Amino acid sequence: MRKVHPAALSALTGLLLYAAWPESPLTLLVFVAFIPLLWLERQGMRRARFFGWVYLSMLIWNIGATWWIWNSTGPGAAAAILANSLLMCVPWLGFHWIRNRMGNIFGYSSLIFFWLSFEYFHLQNWGLSWPWLTLGNIFACHPKWVSWYQATGTSGGSLWILIVNVLLFQWLWQFAKHRHFTWRPLAISLALIILPVFLSLIAMPKKSDDNIGKPACNIVIVQPNIDPYEKVETGTFDAQLQKLIRLSESAIDSNTVLVVWPETALFLETGSIEEDHIKEYHFLRPLWGFLDRHPRLDLLSGLESARYFDDQHSSTAFRIPGTAKYEESYNAAAILDTGGLVQSYHKSRLVPGVETLPFFLHFLDSWFEKFGGTTAGYTGQSERNPLITTNSTYKIAPAVCYESIYGEFLSRFSHNGADLIAIITNDGWWGNTPGHRQHRDYARLRAIETGHWIVRSANTGISCVIDPHGRITESLPWDTSGVIKASVPATPKLTFYSRYGDCISKLAAALTILLFVWHFSTMIKRRTSRG
Repeated sequence: MRKVHPAALSALTGLLLYAAWPESPLTLLVFVAFIPLLWLERQGMRRARFFGWVYLSMLIWNIGATWWIWNSTGPGAAAAILANSLLMCVPWLGFHWIRNRMGNIFGYSSLIFFWLSFEYFHLQNWGLSWPWLTLGNIFACHPKWVSWYQATGTSGGSLWILIVNVLLFQWLWQFAKHRHFTWRPLAISLALIILPVFLSLIAMPKKSDDNIGKPACNIVIVQPNIDPYEKVETGTFDAQLQKLIRLSESAIDSNTVLVVWPETALFLETGSIEEDHIKEYHFLRPLWGFLDRHPRLDLLSGLESARYFDDQHSSTAFRIPGTAKYEESYNAAAILDTGGLVQSYHKSRLVPGVETLPFFLHFLDSWFEKFGGTTAGYTGQSERNPLITTNSTYKIAPAVCYESIYGEFLSRFSHNGADLIAIITNDGWWGNTPGHRQHRDYARLRAIETGHWIVRSANTGISCVIDPHGRITESLPWDTSGVIKASVPATPKLTFYSRYGDCISKLAAALTILLFVWHFSTMIKRRTSRG
């Protein structure tokens, strides 16, 4: 069988993954995207060469799908893309090693186990996490295809993609090797693509009927459209606050119980707002006047805040120069009413490099700070307790900035009683690129996973309302100021995914461990018997 040049196969996998990624209409290409890389591996080569070609594939994919990060920070984007591409090679190297020692069945099974384990640990659960390129996210523009995410989460989509790629590759490899066409493997592969979509379409209701006995109330979502780079300029906050209030009051009616403002809508130009004394800041007087005029309202707003302690309350608390006090700073979501701050949540999934680094990379702190990073700046929180409105209309799962791309993380709020998801973000850093549209569409998958309505307030857009089936019911376009007034019910149901979490990835991680234990124990027994 004639060999294909590795460069062509490597580049083809990267290009196919990029071509299938949201918001491309070529989503189905993902079911064949890994076939060139699998073909390359079967052509036989040393591990070092295989690693180089895999890295090229992953690099092309990362650049094509996330190049827009460059608009926010050039050095940070380069570091993220290079590092993420490198880490994506790990499951492929493990697969190459296992297949050459244990054969095809264990080898191709290991690729599935390793990739799902990688997505769970790297893309979700450590200081350099970057779940943007989780394979299951690729169906974000097609929520009708994956209503079953309410049981599996995005790992179900990743598993689906990997199985189909492996089966189609095996069929193609056998055909090329023996020149004998067989229908059965091809038919099984095609059925595995069509059947999940068909079942999902049948299960998808034509309209939302998720009130579950709770009357819907009006929520006003504000999109002020303030340039994020101009937002922090000295002397601009008063005008920004007045704009937020003016837009809010243009839509409030007697049935409105909640107003939602975007990430860091409230901030102090020379520091952070102390949460325990928020009513004492004179520049926030227009805010309290607004809430006094609408005493039935709760306001959910982004807040750049702080708290002060007599000791080092946490590893991220820093000592205030010239005092014995320590400060924790937060990128927060807060519920406010006429009495002040009712409850707050502190963003916990911090941006790698910009807001956090793993402990073993803290020697790079000063390098990141040169480019606007605050690696020791924000403190998160461990609890996933919902924010409860004062009238108990909603129990809100808050997602600040890009936290809505973490599926299992957000589902823990639902497990603790949340019945509405509120995303407050500022996607303006990326400009008018695929970044903010992908971010919006990933939220559609969170709606399916949790079975909740989502209200999304984005500073420059796209603000929207999403029903529990991932359908966008109201939306404001990018780069416009405006409001959405929508009747949104609370949905206190608990999906399988919210109740039990990412079972597929946890099972894959367990099988990965068992596979290595079994392999090494077999090697030890062989050496012992030879001795």
